[in-house]
Amino acid sequence: MINILMNFREGDNLMQFIRDSVAPTATVYGVVLNDSASVRALGDLDAAPYKGAPRAPVLYIKPRGTRVGDGATVRLPQGATEVEVGATIGLVMGRAAARLAPADALDHVAGVVLAADLSLPHASYYRPAIREKCFDGALPVADVLPICDLTRLELGIDIDGAVVDGWSLSTLLRDPARLLADVTAFMTLRAGDVLLVGVRYDAPRAGIGSRVRVSASGLGSLAFTIEGDAR
Repeated sequence: MINILMNFREGDNLMQFIRDSVAPTATVYGVVLNDSASVRALGDLDAAPYKGAPRAPVLYIKPRGTRVGDGATVRLPQGATEVEVGATIGLVMGRAAARLAPADALDHVAGVVLAADLSLPHASYYRPAIREKCFDGALPVADVLPICDLTRLELGIDIDGAVVDGWSLSTLLRDPARLLADVTAFMTLRAGDVLLVGVRYDAPRAGIGSRVRVSASGLGSLAFTIEGDAR
């Protein structure tokens, strides 16, 4: 891993370097339709309004204001009473990456981060879901850790102490290496940028007052609380 961190020098604190590389100016990208259930739920993609299945990863951005840390309180937008909790993993880029091959794509990753990609329930991807995916606090994230074997990584979610969901990265249509290669086929990712690998279809929902915990084997856990708008 050290050889891909172009600004890392022997003797430096590796973990501090990785944490610092996820700068506030870095961009966090999410991906939809990276599981077969989501694609099936949209029905006939050749019909309107889509008129064709996507040929490349369908991305969106989680702006700076969405990012909060472990133990945060997430306040839902006015009128919202529940939120979908998508347990996922983010790939933190160690250097600029473009036109990567799947075989060596993960060599460009400096670390991984456990995250909860929160989204207000919505049924269509025809227009950008800005309000649904980009509200303040919509991306709780844990500390960045060294990259691990992601092939069969298991993620879990419990709400108010009860296990409500679990899924494996092995179910993704594009595994992390393939996803990274397909994204960099048409755009460059910068050092420090984060690529979320996707969430399970029909993710569990948490209501106002819920205490949520997302976990992954070997990556620890991430906790946060959901609150309603007080206005």
